[in-house]
Amino acid sequence: MNLLAAHVVDSAIEVHRHLGPGYAENTYEDALCVEFKLRGISYARQFPIQLTYKGNAVGSGRLDLLVGKVLIVELKTVDAVLPIHSAQVFSYLKMTGLSLGLLLNFKTPLMKDGIRRIVNSPSSLASLRLGGGISKDSHGK
Repeated sequence: MNLLAAHVVDSAIEVHRHLGPGYAENTYEDALCVEFKLRGISYARQFPIQLTYKGNAVGSGRLDLLVGKVLIVELKTVDAVLPIHSAQVFSYLKMTGLSLGLLLNFKTPLMKDGIRRIVNSPSSLASLRLGGGISKDSHGK
């Protein structure tokens, strides 16, 4: 899964290198899908998900991108990534039972500064409850 995440990050950097910051989120989604196709990366766009509570459907949502059926990719074009954005991806991870998500903010001068790796683990949940952010990985991504 880490290799898949690396391919997604490389794709996002390529899109950002060509387009730069300043476009709407759906423009980056379109471009990223083109890049995935060129690289042979499988994905589903605006993938529907269901939230259940004690076996009952209580909500729904859509993932921007589900890559390789195992990696959630959430796109943003915001001035600053806030804790709520990381919490959104973490909620998606909990809803789907998946373990890894990438939060990609294209509104940065350098794409590497707009990449957050979010992991569904007990320690990540504790960090969110304590008000801490979900940190970048060891490579600053």
